[in-house]
Order: sequence, then structure tokens, then C-alpha cells
Amino acid sequence: MPSEFETELVAEGLFTWPSDEPQLIGSERDGVVSFPARPGDPTVLLHRRGKLWGFTTQEFRPPSPPYDGNDTADTFQPFAIGYVELDGQLFVQSRFTVSDPSQLRIGQEMELRIVPYTTRSDGTEVLTFAFAPVEGNSND
Repeated sequence: MPSEFETELVAEGLFTWPSDEPQLIGSERDGVVSFPARPGDPTVLLHRRGKLWGFTTQEFRPPSPPYDGNDTADTFQPFAIGYVELDGQLFVQSRFTVSDPSQLRIGQEMELRIVPYTTRSDGTEVLTFAFAPVEGNSND
């Protein structure tokens, strides 16, 4: 039985972990960067920071499957999701660490974070990636 401190990743090979400065793992072929990494292609670590390109909020629990969170329709918490442009690399679709649209601005700087996604029935915490607004950043 896992201890309360055991964790697993939502999927292997998406990001470097454990790490004080985690990065998404992409791949590159013929000068084109992909995420997630394509099997057989050389891997490349993606930038940790980028610019918010577009977003929306998810106001209802996604259908299961494929969604496998341990919440219910009553306990579901809305979240923001969108695209972050990693300059010179690609656009990454991601959840954000904030769900209030008033805290997000197109063009604001965002930084990669590793966050809890769900907790399995055996107590294992599942980690995923999300982008967070960079504090003190202003594009006004």
C-alpha cells in the first residue's frame, strides 16, 4: 500500500521529474519540434516560460472516460485551459494554475509548474504539468 507521499506521473516522458526546474520533453525532426515527443525522434527540452496565446475555462466535469479525475459532478472545480507559445519552439496546450479568467491576459508570461492532478484510490497522488502566470509580469 503506498504511503501518503507516493506519487506517479500522469504519463511517462512528458516532463522532467523530479526537478527544481522541470521542463516539458518534446522531440525534433527536420527542424520541427513536437510535443509530446514522437517515438524514435531525438528529444529536446522545451522552454519553461512562454506567452499566453489563448484560453478558455472548463466549467463542467469532462466526460469519463477519458477524464479520470477522482472528483464528481458536485465536487468538480472549474479550471482554465489554453495555449502557451514557447518562443521559437511551438504552442503547448495546457491547464493553468489559475481558473479565474480575470487573472489571465493574452500575451502575459507563463511558467511551467508540476501540480497534483488527482489521487488514486490507493492514495497515490498523480502529478501533471500546468502553466502559471509569472508574478510581477505586466504587459500593460
